[in-house]
Amino acid sequence: MLNLRALRPAAPRRFPALVHPAPGPQPRERSRFQPHIVSFLVLVIAPLTLAAIYWLGVASDQYVSEFRFMLRAAEEPQPAPDWLNTANAAQSQAALESRMVVEYATSRAIVDDVGKTLDLRQIYGSSAADWWARLPDPAPVETLVAYWRTRVDAFYDPGDATIVVAVRAFSPEDALAVARAVVAACEQVVNDVSLKMRHDALRQSEGEVAAAEARLGKVLAEIHALRDREGMIDPSKTAAASADTAARLQDELVRANTRLATLRAYMHDNSPTITVLKAQIRSLEGQRHALAAAVASPAKGDASSGTVGSFEALESERQFAEDAYHHALGGLDRARADADRQQVYIASFVPPSLAEAALYPRRWRAIGIVVLVTFAIWAIGGLMLQSIRDHL
Repeated sequence: MLNLRALRPAAPRRFPALVHPAPGPQPRERSRFQPHIVSFLVLVIAPLTLAAIYWLGVASDQYVSEFRFMLRAAEEPQPAPDWLNTANAAQSQAALESRMVVEYATSRAIVDDVGKTLDLRQIYGSSAADWWARLPDPAPVETLVAYWRTRVDAFYDPGDATIVVAVRAFSPEDALAVARAVVAACEQVVNDVSLKMRHDALRQSEGEVAAAEARLGKVLAEIHALRDREGMIDPSKTAAASADTAARLQDELVRANTRLATLRAYMHDNSPTITVLKAQIRSLEGQRHALAAAVASPAKGDASSGTVGSFEALESERQFAEDAYHHALGGLDRARADADRQQVYIASFVPPSLAEAALYPRRWRAIGIVVLVTFAIWAIGGLMLQSIRDHL
């Protein structure tokens, strides 16, 4: 039996209908100017253009006058072991004063000192210099000092104990004039400090000499007053002479008494010889009593013995005062010798000279720095924005 279903034609196969997207807003076309290009133009190209215009077309030439010197003592210290050389150099008087000179070269004090001979406001505020580099007008002293520190470069090299000072100005002549004025000011301050140190070192010794001299003068005045009051040049010598006289009288009196006793053995008391001898003995005793009364008179309260004691005390004080005075004079001489050996002076071996070419500004280096800085800012800013966008 035939299968009629098998003879029927097959129905056509259905395919799924294509779904068209619903009409809506189409994506915008990309802007022709990208943000990173705009930012590159603003942050890199514009500053670079301005820097190139200034450094290559506007910036004024700056000339440098450099000089070098060192501070030397009149007597160099003895060499120390190698492991002590650095410490000794750091603590030496010349090293300390070298650092002082470096600080002085950039201080207001040197601005005032140099300003006595040069008009710094006219030199650095000249209209020939560009507006950015010159000293503003009017400029108070604080502004002048801050500007001075940008034009004077001073440093101390402890390796060879050298002070290097570089002075900048807008003309070779001005740079040389300012450098010479700085040298003169540094020499003056070193001389002033050395003189002050010398006076301080000698002040104590001179005070000791003055005190010893005053002590000696006081003792001598007391001795002179005692001599004038007592009418004696040397009471001790006078007392010694009186003692010799008394001893001589005593000896003569003893001999006379001895002779009298001998004569009485075989002569009468009323004999002329014994009478004369008795008169001689009475005369000697009178002289002895008079001398004793003069040496120690009760009316004067033992003035002679007291005078001799006072004079001896004053003589001892005079000897001590003279010894102290001589010792003080010796100390003053030694202090002067030490102060002379410690004198510090400037030894200049590279004097200021006239510049022939401008060393500043360093135009291409400044432009390169601008390129590096602006590009770094632009790149870092772009990376930060991209990181924030990725997180969002």
